[in-house]
Amino acid sequence: MFHEILLPMTLGFVIFLFGLKAMELALHQSVGRHLHTVLERMTSTPLHGLLVGTATTAVLQSSTAVTVMTIGLVNAGLLTFPRTLGIILGTNIGTCLTTELIGLNISRLAWPLLAASIALWLVTALFREIGLGQLLFGARSVRIGSGAAGTLPGGRWFGPLRSGSVIAGGFALLLVGMALMQSVGPAVEASGMFGTFLSRAEDSVLWGIAAGAILTAAVHSGAAVIAIVMGLATTLALPVPIGIAIVLGANVGTCVTALLVSLGGSKSGRFVAWSHVLLNMGGAALFAPFTGELQAAASWFGTSPAAQIAHAQTIFNIACSLLALPLCYLPLLRRMTVR
Repeated sequence: MFHEILLPMTLGFVIFLFGLKAMELALHQSVGRHLHTVLERMTSTPLHGLLVGTATTAVLQSSTAVTVMTIGLVNAGLLTFPRTLGIILGTNIGTCLTTELIGLNISRLAWPLLAASIALWLVTALFREIGLGQLLFGARSVRIGSGAAGTLPGGRWFGPLRSGSVIAGGFALLLVGMALMQSVGPAVEASGMFGTFLSRAEDSVLWGIAAGAILTAAVHSGAAVIAIVMGLATTLALPVPIGIAIVLGANVGTCVTALLVSLGGSKSGRFVAWSHVLLNMGGAALFAPFTGELQAAASWFGTSPAAQIAHAQTIFNIACSLLALPLCYLPLLRRMTVR
């Protein structure tokens, strides 16, 4: 069991999570410094907040990062609680981009993409750290991110190229980790413990939701848990409806990090965290009886099990956010100011 399931699953999960964090850090470093200003200036209405939350989460590849940033702005008094409601709705939509990309089943591109990203990173290293630019162009400095980089022909492109190489490499690692996690499918299917879970989950969707919530709360990454589910579904070890139930639970589990961050902060910050909990728990409760219908709707856009799970998550998150959006315009919430 260790060599057939635990070792490849753990290794694949670690590689997947490392790639996800590498993408998140590179994206945050390249554009994150502008996001505070965007969140402050472009969230005047819940609809604007939803659009900004969707875009920033898609850019950062992390709904948790945007939610934590929002709580920080509220705690600092730079953002009021009513202006955060749309952002929270948008983070749930933006987070679907990662799983949709994974659902395209492009794992065969993982190693070529990883090799290309490493080669591109080495090129930027040659110009930046080793000083190849000085030898080729006679420039005094090739430092990236300062005015000196502009003395090199094309020097201003070195920073974006390096960030792009890390982002591409991180995505390649996502695909490599997915492939490893998919490889355990036959062994998992033959496992007696997994068979017991499946039989219980088929009797009650709450088992799947609870499993998704607990796993996501433990690893602090809904995308990683959903990736595992997609991998098992690809090998037909996990039925799609149960996978969708786990996805609903994963959305609930993502709230734990925001709740932890809000502890010790202002009351407004705690309200932001609890509004996130209310949205995701309410959505999971609303759609729990309709996992079969979610699968049917997802099958219109893709036939593979992994794609259906990715599409089901997207449909679920968009539907929940759009259903909750009119509530954000209630006068009581719009006038709500807490400290």
